Amino acid sequence: MDRPGRRPESCGRRGADGAGRVCKSGVVELLLIRHAEPVRVPESDERADPGLHERGIAQAERLAQWLAEERLEGIFSSPMRRARQTAEPVATRHNLEIVVDEELSEFDREATSYIPVEELRATRDERWLAMAEGRLDSFDVDPIEFQRGVVTALEHIISANPSRVVAVFCHGGVINAYFAHILGISKLMWFEPLYTSINRVAAARSGERSVVALNETAHLRGTGLLLR
Repeated sequence: MDRPGRRPESCGRRGADGAGRVCKSGVVELLLIRHAEPVRVPESDERADPGLHERGIAQAERLAQWLAEERLEGIFSSPMRRARQTAEPVATRHNLEIVVDEELSEFDREATSYIPVEELRATRDERWLAMAEGRLDSFDVDPIEFQRGVVTALEHIISANPSRVVAVFCHGGVINAYFAHILGISKLMWFEPLYTSINRVAAARSGERSVVALNETAHLRGTGLLLR
C-alpha cells in the first residue's frame, strides 16, 4: 500500500503558502510510526531497552525531513528508547513535546533480549514463529489484554485531539493490534510494519476509523536504509 515517491493525501500536509490543510470537523489524522532500527541485545541481566543503531539514527532523521512538510500538532511515544529516540528529531523540527504513554509499549517490554525481527524471520526462530501465529503467550503476554490496552490508549489520544494531526511513535505489535481492531482482523500479528514506516488512520468523531496508508516508506527510498 506504499506508493513510491508519493504521499497519501493528508489534511496535515502544508500547502504552497506554508499553511496546513485543516482536517474536517472532528476528524483526527493519526500517524502510527514504527520506531527506527535499534541495536541488537543478545541477552541482558535486566530488561532489554535498546537505543537506535547508527542506521536507525539515519532513518529517524530521514523521517523527520519527510514529515517537516506536515502540520503535526501532537507527538506521543512509547516509553521504550527505540521509540522515543525515533520521535526526538521529529519533535525538534515541529517544536513539540513528546508525550509518553506506557500503554504504547511493545508486548515484549519485559524481555531480556532484543533481536531484530528481520533476523528472527531469516533464521525461522521460534520467537518469530510465535509472533507470526499470534502466540503472544510465548512472551508471557495475554494478546487480548495487550490489544485492549493499545486500543484504549489510541482512542484516548484520538478523543483528546479533535481535528488535529498527531504522530504516535510505537512498535510493530502496537500497530498490528490497532489496525487489526479497526479492520476486524482476528489475527493479531498480520503484517510487518517496516522501520519508520508511517501508517495513517482518519478517525471521525462518529467513531468511524478509515485506513489511509500502510507501510509508507518513501522517505527511505534510494537511501540504502530501507530494510525488508
